[in-house]
Amino acid sequence: MNDIVQRWRLVLGTEAQETTGCVLGERELRIDKALAALYDESDRHERRGGLGASAPKVSTWLGDIREFFPQTVVQVMQQDAVERLNLSSLLTEKEMLANVVPDVHLVATLMSLSRVIPEKNKALAREVVRKVVDALLAKLAAPMQQAVTGALNRSVRSRNPRFREIDWHRTILKNLKNYQPEYRTVIPEIRIGFGRKRRALRDIVLCLDQSGSMGTSVIYSGIFASVLASLPSLSTRLVVFDTSVVDLTDEMQDPVDLLFGVQLGGGTDINRALAFCQERITRPEETTLVLITDLEEGGNSQAMRRRMLELVQSGVQFIVLLALSDDGAPFYDKSHAAFLAGLGVPVFACTPDRFPDLMAAALNRQDLSLWVSQNIQS
Repeated sequence: MNDIVQRWRLVLGTEAQETTGCVLGERELRIDKALAALYDESDRHERRGGLGASAPKVSTWLGDIREFFPQTVVQVMQQDAVERLNLSSLLTEKEMLANVVPDVHLVATLMSLSRVIPEKNKALAREVVRKVVDALLAKLAAPMQQAVTGALNRSVRSRNPRFREIDWHRTILKNLKNYQPEYRTVIPEIRIGFGRKRRALRDIVLCLDQSGSMGTSVIYSGIFASVLASLPSLSTRLVVFDTSVVDLTDEMQDPVDLLFGVQLGGGTDINRALAFCQERITRPEETTLVLITDLEEGGNSQAMRRRMLELVQSGVQFIVLLALSDDGAPFYDKSHAAFLAGLGVPVFACTPDRFPDLMAAALNRQDLSLWVSQNIQS
């Protein structure tokens, strides 16, 4: 019972001291102090001066929460500290960078601060980002490669190869059930080809909104772009935009370089970004364009809609992701989403764990509306 009362006392804060009658031990007092520094509204002014004024004090607090709470809770508290106490500027300091627990939201904050991080601290900031990137690659790269490679293999084998492109070994194995004893031969009902070795089977264009609200989506998109770029059967292009457009295709070999090439913040000009992509699509029937944005257009909305229609009519497989993250339901422009839905363009938010299956479904030319209804919770 005492343990339960103690927990409630820590949750409710110092104002509950008298009502609970709970006496905290030394360790619990340190936990209480760490929680109060972040969440005690009655102590906001003192907290800003005591916690937010210097990196050494914040670093001590970071050490305390790592000692008392599991890593998942530490990540949430770090994010809350950045938002509630305006600690973003301190993340440019070496002592802070050395003590934080790396996570996706922290990387998003560092990306938004990349222009103001002192040169002497950039190597440490990259190290923090590298830890997150490596962890995400370890988790997401294999499922992505397997899903996409499997989809491409099925796509290749479903084609009708020319005589010189037939893979006779696979074709014979596939058609053994059609062996005709009287003729001592196999009827090749299904012919399997080697595929086109010298040319990418499909073109992928990831068009990524880098406005401030898309932080974690940018990180996951960068990771997946690097994985897709490693597959020789795909030709992958990555375009990021706010009010300007930047092609980061040459940076996809190293996702850390890629992420530091993104400048989070600024406005949004989707029309301009789509125009840039449209000019570079040479095989519309073989192209999948994934636009990742909240559809909050800051440019010419009517021109954007006309361009979306042109892309669909050209034969491009067009997908719009309102978010690629685990952050929950995103805010987005519902009128533009309804317009796209009227064009038959799937518009939805996707979690990172579902993205490999989505790309496999797209490459197999499945009905994506059906895929969304079966795989994405509304």
